[in-house]
Amino acid sequence: MKSTIHPAYGPVVFRDRAANYAFLTRSTMTSDKTIEWDGNTYPVVDVEISNMSHPFYTGTARVLDTAGRVERFERRYGRSGEK
Repeated sequence: MKSTIHPAYGPVVFRDRAANYAFLTRSTMTSDKTIEWDGNTYPVVDVEISNMSHPFYTGTARVLDTAGRVERFERRYGRSGEK
């Protein structure tokens, strides 16, 4: 691997402030902000959403009623529902 063309790959903390959750992983992302994690200092990247705050993973997802849309489509394009 050429060292001059690839970005630096190292440990980074991703922080979801909405859920008060952070995790340490490796990434090419960088940041001027730092955080103390297990006695070491790492760059921190704030994210808007993570698995701890996403509605699908938290179980707060809403199911939309699409029956009205199907009926409107059938009325608009003349399908009577009979065979």
